[in-house]
Amino acid sequence: METPPRIALRNITKSFGGIHALSDVSFDVRAGEVHGLCGENGAGKSTLMKVLAGAYRPDSGEIVVDGSTHSELTPALAQHLGITIIYQENLLVPAMDVLENMFVGHEPSRGGVFVDRRAMMAKLREELAFLEISLNPRMRVENLSVAAQQYVKILKALVLEPRLLILDEPTSMFNVEDAAKVLRMVRRIASRGISVIYISHFLDEVKQLADRVTVIRDGQVVATHDNADRAIDLDLVTRGMVGRPVEMFYTKDVHPIGDIVLRVRDLRVTAGSPPINFDLRAGEILGIAGMVGSGRTELVRTIGGADRAHSGTVTLNGKLVRLRSPRDAIAAGIAHITEDRQRLGLMLERSVLENTVVVGLHRVTRSWFTTLRPALAPVRSLIEKLRIKTSSPRQAVTYLSGGNQQKVVIAKWLLVGPQLLIMDEPTRGIDVNAKSELYKVMTELTQTGRSIIMVSSDMPELVSMSDRVLVMRRGAITAEFVADEITEETIITSALERTQQ
Repeated sequence: METPPRIALRNITKSFGGIHALSDVSFDVRAGEVHGLCGENGAGKSTLMKVLAGAYRPDSGEIVVDGSTHSELTPALAQHLGITIIYQENLLVPAMDVLENMFVGHEPSRGGVFVDRRAMMAKLREELAFLEISLNPRMRVENLSVAAQQYVKILKALVLEPRLLILDEPTSMFNVEDAAKVLRMVRRIASRGISVIYISHFLDEVKQLADRVTVIRDGQVVATHDNADRAIDLDLVTRGMVGRPVEMFYTKDVHPIGDIVLRVRDLRVTAGSPPINFDLRAGEILGIAGMVGSGRTELVRTIGGADRAHSGTVTLNGKLVRLRSPRDAIAAGIAHITEDRQRLGLMLERSVLENTVVVGLHRVTRSWFTTLRPALAPVRSLIEKLRIKTSSPRQAVTYLSGGNQQKVVIAKWLLVGPQLLIMDEPTRGIDVNAKSELYKVMTELTQTGRSIIMVSSDMPELVSMSDRVLVMRRGAITAEFVADEITEETIITSALERTQQ
């Protein structure tokens, strides 16, 4: 008789603003099992884990923990039940040392008054020996390598004595040697009877570690494969991550592509990153694909002037461009639309009018006094052109839908008149109809000769909208696809980390 799972999610559904992030998902983990969870960016992996960790409340479904059924978990209840998640983000305290970070918030005491540092040190040494790693307990976390900081996060999780440990892309920024240490640590943790959910786009790691592998796509479980003998067919996993129906793909109007307008040569984002070379043509939409940590956002932030390049050149319309700040990029004719429109792209409590003119006010008025009256006509023109649904230019942006908010961001940049638009996750968080509207806007922009660099985790979007796709891995461009070569399978296969392609 099969042992019942330690934790099971049954028919979990979760939506954000009417968009399904999870649809009727069932998933379970057994005691002492390493369960691999695979899926492309945006598939729903992190949302599912946040439901388990109590960060998100499911709309429906149930969570069963050791036979006890819950309609939802809170972070406190999840921790009480032994569920611990290690996020990709670094949540350590840089100014504290290794020992302090390991126990912060959970310090043992003597007599209920004094912190028992002797007990803390004994526990740390015990765990270091068990995991077969070496760390200086007195070293401040800010002085540790990225890999060593990940070890501290794992040690901190073990203090909580978890029954389930969730690792979200734990080796995304590691070299091969450091990644191998993490794999050994995970095996030892599982040998204690602790259940592990291991989320990674490094499929070789998943094959080495996981007892079972679940593939998730578009918020739904596609399949769960047994991997007890470590012989899972990785092509089967990859194929599970693609294969959407044809009606999910937008049909873009085709128009001629012009001459080269942007040349990027030997661009290094940091001293240790590989050189990047590519061209962009007038009227072209260049898609950039890659998994978490591939370097997509870092690349476009550098071209958009948000981060300074270590070396290399960027030439726009035959002129060398020095991109030391966003101001330099704007002056050169480059607009950078960030992936977080609400936090970085908009002033939510301000009006459509104010948001639209915030960058290009000097183009509509030369007055010494700040007045928005001269901007009303060009802003109304943009509202009409982009089909922004708003009661008035004076309406606060916070009351618009996600799709219309994104159109306001685009309007803001069109007022400046850029040659190149960099769009990082342009349709994240907006519904299907709004996506279609935005795609029409993007197509119309390219028909006027403007060029677009589009970073996207949405596979139908990349396939439908891109004239050409560059795939990035570990900060380098590793593949380029055009025309009929642009398919889900070619992009996903190139983006995933595998020893054998």
